[in-house]
Amino acid sequence: MIVDTGALTLRGFGEVWPCIIGHGGAVAAADKREGDGATPLGVWPLRCALLRPGRGLTPPRALPWRWLRPADGWSDDPADPAYNRAVRHPHRFSAEHLWRDDAVYDAVVVLGHNDAPPMPRLGSAIFLHATRPDRRPTEGCVAVDARVLAALLPRLASGMALTIA
Repeated sequence: MIVDTGALTLRGFGEVWPCIIGHGGAVAAADKREGDGATPLGVWPLRCALLRPGRGLTPPRALPWRWLRPADGWSDDPADPAYNRAVRHPHRFSAEHLWRDDAVYDAVVVLGHNDAPPMPRLGSAIFLHATRPDRRPTEGCVAVDARVLAALLPRLASGMALTIA
């Protein structure tokens, strides 16, 4: 799958959909910094999917996935030894809450940005997720309409990547 950051489209499986990127625009991965709101350019492997139960989503058949739990979070604190990794709330360091009321994270596809190993301050929590109701830019993720994401989930597989160009 390919994100065209100029056209704001996601292309894959022979289809093209509108997408949203970070409010900081797109930046080279080497220039990505925690909190800059930028979407990192590059080829990012699909690591896994996190799905909120009760939302009618069909899990991926060939990509690791699990159900979200209310205490799930993702560390965004460069001082945290678990930086850019899944954590449980309460967490003593800053960490994003993945269980949200706005449906943006009902399905989260974790992208392999800055994770092998995570380097502090080079960006965390880069996901493919649903757009906000007002379609505002993200904090650095790629977002598509919830119905598009729901249709993509069953087609995702290990070994696939999201190219952000």
